[in-house]
Amino acid sequence: MTGKGDTVRGTREMSMPLAPDWRLLPTAVRAVVIVALTVACVATPGFFSLPNILSLLTTVSFMGCVAVGMTLITISGNIMSFSLGATAGAAAMVFIVAVNIGGIGIGLIAALAVAALVSAAQGFAVGWVRANPIIVSIAAVALIYGTAEIFTRHSSIYFKPGTGIEILRGKLGGVPLEFVVLLCVTAAGQFILYLTRFGRNLYMMGSSFRAAEAAGVKTWRTVTGAYLWAGAFTGLAGVMLAIRYDGANMDYGVGYEYDAIAAVLVGGTLMKGGHGSALRTLAGAMIIAIVQAMLLLRGFRQEWQYLFTGLIVFAVILLHSSGERR
Repeated sequence: MTGKGDTVRGTREMSMPLAPDWRLLPTAVRAVVIVALTVACVATPGFFSLPNILSLLTTVSFMGCVAVGMTLITISGNIMSFSLGATAGAAAMVFIVAVNIGGIGIGLIAALAVAALVSAAQGFAVGWVRANPIIVSIAAVALIYGTAEIFTRHSSIYFKPGTGIEILRGKLGGVPLEFVVLLCVTAAGQFILYLTRFGRNLYMMGSSFRAAEAAGVKTWRTVTGAYLWAGAFTGLAGVMLAIRYDGANMDYGVGYEYDAIAAVLVGGTLMKGGHGSALRTLAGAMIIAIVQAMLLLRGFRQEWQYLFTGLIVFAVILLHSSGERR
C-alpha cells in the first residue's frame, strides 16, 4: 500500500519543474553560433567569392599552426604562452637569413630548431624550475624582441634573388599550400594527443598534476615537450609568413598569440587543462578567421576586429567558468 506521505512526496516531485541540464549549454551555444555565423556569411556580399575563400584559408593557416601548439601547452595545465607570436616573427627572420646563406632546406631546419629551442627553454623553466608560466612567457617576449632588435635594428630583411622561394607560394589542388601545412600540423597534433604516451601524460597532468606525479609521469619532461612542439609548430607559422610576404621583421608575429588563444578557447580547450583537441582548435581557428573576414568585408577597421575577437574570448571564458561552477 502507498501511504499518505508517499503520495504527497510523489505529488511534490511531479509538480517540481525539471532543472536544466547545464552540461548541454556549451553544445547549444556552439550550435547557435554556427547558425548565426552561417546566416551572417550568407548576408555578407562577396564572402563566398573564390578570392575571399583563398584569403581566408591562408589567413587561418598562420593562426592555426600557432593555436595547435598553444593547445598542447594548455592541455598540460599551463596557462597559454604569450611568447608564441614573437617566436613566429623570430622564426621568420631566421628562416630568411638561413635561406640566403644555405638554401631552403637549411632555412627550414634553422627556423624550426630556433623556435623549438626557444620555446622548450620556457617549458624547462616552467616544468623544472616551477616558474609561473605567464611570467616566463612575458620575459621570453622581452628577450626575443630585444635580441632581434640588436641584430636587425628594427629593420626588415628579405630573400636574396635566386633563392627559389617562389616555388613555395603555390597551391596544391587549388588549395593554398599554407592550409595544407595547417592540416598536416593539426593531424600531427591530434596524433600526439591521442595516440602517444606523451599525449596521455599531457591530459593526465592537466586533469591532476599530483596524480600524474604519483603515477610516475616525468612532469618536467612532459611540460618541456609540450612547449617544444608548440615552438616547432609556431616556427612553421613563421616560415609561412616569411614565404607569403617575401620578407620579415618582428612585427610579423604581433597579434597571432591572441588569435591563437581565442581559437584554443573557442575550440573548447579548458583553461585549467585536461581537455581539448587539435581538431577542435582547428574549428575554433576557422570561426575566428570567418568572423574577422566577415568584419573586413563589411568595412570594419582592424581595431574593430580586435574588439570582436576580445568579446568572443571573454564570452567563452564566462561560459567555461559558469559551466565549471555548475
